[in-house]
Amino acid sequence: MQTPNNHNPSHPLPAGAERLDVFMARANAQYYATHPLLSDFVTAPELSQVFGELLGAWAVAVWQSMGSPTRLILAEAGPGRGTLMADALRLITRLVPAMAHAIDVHLVETSPLMRAAQAQALQPYCTPLWHSHLETLPNAPLILLANEFLDALPIRQFVCPPTTGWQERYVHNGAFIYHPCPAPTLPDGRKFEDDTVVEVCEPALHCAQFLAHRFTHTPGAALFLDYGHFSSLTGASLQALRHTKPTNPLKTVGEADLTAHVDFTAFAARARHAGASVYGAVTQGAFLRTLGLLERTEQLAASANATMASKLRTAAHRLAAPEQMGHLFKVLALTSPTLPPPPGFIKGSAA
Repeated sequence: MQTPNNHNPSHPLPAGAERLDVFMARANAQYYATHPLLSDFVTAPELSQVFGELLGAWAVAVWQSMGSPTRLILAEAGPGRGTLMADALRLITRLVPAMAHAIDVHLVETSPLMRAAQAQALQPYCTPLWHSHLETLPNAPLILLANEFLDALPIRQFVCPPTTGWQERYVHNGAFIYHPCPAPTLPDGRKFEDDTVVEVCEPALHCAQFLAHRFTHTPGAALFLDYGHFSSLTGASLQALRHTKPTNPLKTVGEADLTAHVDFTAFAARARHAGASVYGAVTQGAFLRTLGLLERTEQLAASANATMASKLRTAAHRLAAPEQMGHLFKVLALTSPTLPPPPGFIKGSAA
């Protein structure tokens, strides 16, 4: 296999070379520390208030299935500007005041600028507590929402040319170089062809295992909405967006959002092995329609002016249509094994 920058894989790595996951973590930390408005991409909560309201309704149903505990940790991982949580809390406060009184809001966020934006968005409803890691969430009944959280977690990439054995991708001077490595532990025993890139997201697998283990002894549920495939695939999916346009992820460090497709099969397998019930993945379009996306959109449109009604319907189409976000984005839930299937997933859909 020809390697960029003429790096000989048998030689030591050049000074300054970073393993891809280390590079990706550094680049995204720099990006989120300096881009609080997230103007390079649009997420589902920013498209329509209905998205956050539906996830709030989902949380209500799960809380009730837990027996309506008087203390609940309602957490969000990767909360963006706080829009999703604000929309969810507005619905919960209006419809289920007992749950609103039970909730302590916790946000998993590392960027000080993002934390400031979240505090402002949530000021009418609560004073959230922030965490840098899921592991520090309090030990109490938990409902975790995570929209486009897993896709930003750093990945490792491996290739296996027929003549050299396994190699791992590193980043040096804005290009990939390759370095010999032991055969990676592929989480689902997937097959691969020579020279095909294989991606492994170790932080996502750790997240699945941690939550699943927690849910075996403390009531809980976690909902993940992200883009990826139903089954594990090979091939490189690392991408970057700058000003809503694709850009080279290795050339614009700190100026673009770096993401990769979520391996839902590997994520589900790790959680199931650790003891959680796993539901999905299902398409985002099917999930949101089941929760009442179209009905709630029309309810709001009926009392809106023509311009706002059109925006609401356009947003619903973008969220759920197969050719928009409805098929590419998937939804997966982890729950305590004692809980019933959560809304949006039929009985028997557990992975």
